[in-house]
Amino acid sequence: MAEEWTQPGPPTDASGYLDALARVVFQTGISWRVVEAKWPGIRAAFDDFDPDSVAALQAPDIDRLMGDTRVIRNRKKLEAVVANARQMRDLAREHGGFGRYLDSLGDVAAARSELKRRFAFVGDTGAWWFLWAVGRPVPQHEHQ
Repeated sequence: MAEEWTQPGPPTDASGYLDALARVVFQTGISWRVVEAKWPGIRAAFDDFDPDSVAALQAPDIDRLMGDTRVIRNRKKLEAVVANARQMRDLAREHGGFGRYLDSLGDVAAARSELKRRFAFVGDTGAWWFLWAVGRPVPQHEHQ
């Protein structure tokens, strides 16, 4: 029998959006169970996903994270989380908040397309999961 998941509500701050987006990045090509088990350490290593803190990370910080056993040590994914934080921060500033940016995207199909275009390591499933995880209305999806 499939596990029942309850859709969370919208994040209370910007870090909640980045947390959900970073999960998409790390879950790409990796078992969600591995990501779930490492998530507390990943969250701590990324300063609880404060977008400004993560966006400020530079190459030496990525080098440091590559040696941190709390995280999934994939350089491209670590760099993607930083690039996505910068993009998220910029969109939030432009729209008066990241939730308002999401509001501007229209229907789910348009939102998925835009998220895939703007953010690294986000495909169709990742975009759906991100929207679901931040409390956006999405069509039914089979959980396996």
